[in-house]
Amino acid sequence: MSGFQINLNPLKEPLGFIKVLEWIASIFAFATCGGFKGQTEIQVNCPPAVTENKTVTATFGYPFRLNEASFQPPPGVNICDVNWKDYVLIGDYSSSAQFYVTFAVFVFLYCIAALLLYVGYTSLYLDSRKLPMIDFVVTLVATFLWLVSTSAWAKALTDIKIATGHNIIDELPPCKKKAVLCYFGSVTSMGSLNVSVIFGFLNMILWGGNAWFVYKETSLHSPSNTSAPHSQGGIPPPTGI
Repeated sequence: MSGFQINLNPLKEPLGFIKVLEWIASIFAFATCGGFKGQTEIQVNCPPAVTENKTVTATFGYPFRLNEASFQPPPGVNICDVNWKDYVLIGDYSSSAQFYVTFAVFVFLYCIAALLLYVGYTSLYLDSRKLPMIDFVVTLVATFLWLVSTSAWAKALTDIKIATGHNIIDELPPCKKKAVLCYFGSVTSMGSLNVSVIFGFLNMILWGGNAWFVYKETSLHSPSNTSAPHSQGGIPPPTGI
């Protein structure tokens, strides 16, 4: 095995440069999703006893197990004789969110390993038949998994927006009582989650585009010359092929 020797030339080629972009894009993908925290608020009053609106809040975030996010009234305040902590949001979207974030983290780690191979063991990578082929297979699989994970997460995000939006009023049992008046207040902006979906599809495009440059390094595109002479007296292969 060749020793470690830094060679930055691969980073100037599409193979290495796109890998750097993939590494950066994977960071944005899992950071914008995994770091999200938000809350949704409703305004409640129960005339004629209480005419002033009181705020009840449900806090949620990654991994978006909404069915564990209970409503919380202000400390020490009894709102309409309802134990709001017994009521939660609807839905569990942890599987889609965790699949997306976990895959993005694995991609991040793979990009580091690949860049280390490109830059530190350039000759080993170029002279090997197995390493470029493994890289090519991983690239194809990653492209497909980016499509699957991002599509699943995009669908889950749509459902999260519905579950934390105006539909809360229709689903909360206390709000169905005639003596309790509920109004939707607000919900935290989910712009960063929208960005995570965008970066998911951007990653898919990057990996799909890079598949061609990885393929060019494999023996499928440039098969080794098996007809080379095994001795100095051998007949050289014809040129121009």
